Amino acid sequence: MKISGARNEPFSAIRRRALAQAGAQVASAPPADTAAFLGLTDRDLTPAVQAALATLLTEIDDLRGEVGRLKGKLTETEGLADRDALTPLLNRRAFLREVGRIRTFSQRYGAPASLVYFDLDGFKSVNDRYGHAAGDAALRAVAERLLANVRESDLVGRMGGDEFAVILVQADQAVAEAKAQALAQAVEREPIKFGDWSAPLHISYGVRQISPDLEPEALVAEADAAMFAAKRLRGVG
Repeated sequence: MKISGARNEPFSAIRRRALAQAGAQVASAPPADTAAFLGLTDRDLTPAVQAALATLLTEIDDLRGEVGRLKGKLTETEGLADRDALTPLLNRRAFLREVGRIRTFSQRYGAPASLVYFDLDGFKSVNDRYGHAAGDAALRAVAERLLANVRESDLVGRMGGDEFAVILVQADQAVAEAKAQALAQAVEREPIKFGDWSAPLHISYGVRQISPDLEPEALVAEADAAMFAAKRLRGVG
């Protein structure tokens, strides 16, 4: 429907122009029945009504844009809430959530997955001898080396202090044991460097295949127990 005259533009043209001025992307062919949808007749569409509707539609589109921006900020905030404060890894809460998700997936589809729990050997001596800044550098180095040596589908988390954990998907106990050893070797391959000093890194690990009969906390606890058993066998603290 169009209304003739220079001031009485088609309603669709007014809407397009108003939205374009607001910087919005406008469809080239807005619904032809907009006025009918709003219950307006030709008699109702005076220039003043058209101007008011154009302003209203612009404000609605602005509101949609603001909602989109807020959703983006919320997603970013949620992502930050899942991250460890010191390293680029998942924090304990987020990691446990992912253990639960992988456990459900494994149960549903029969796909094996395993947990590997890591702990730095003698980490306290690094802090005591070189200071906490050096200790933080060591923790970041471990995180980066673990991330660099897992697949994109695997997940790495810092469980607190000098303890880390990895979820290995499509990996049963035997496969996970072999991968855990390779990860430990990758961590230990080069010494940690900080300022004018360097020190070797040593790490212990324990492995537990994920099973549906245990909750995430219990699965992590069993992998942690396997790690401490390995420490005792090696005579390290």
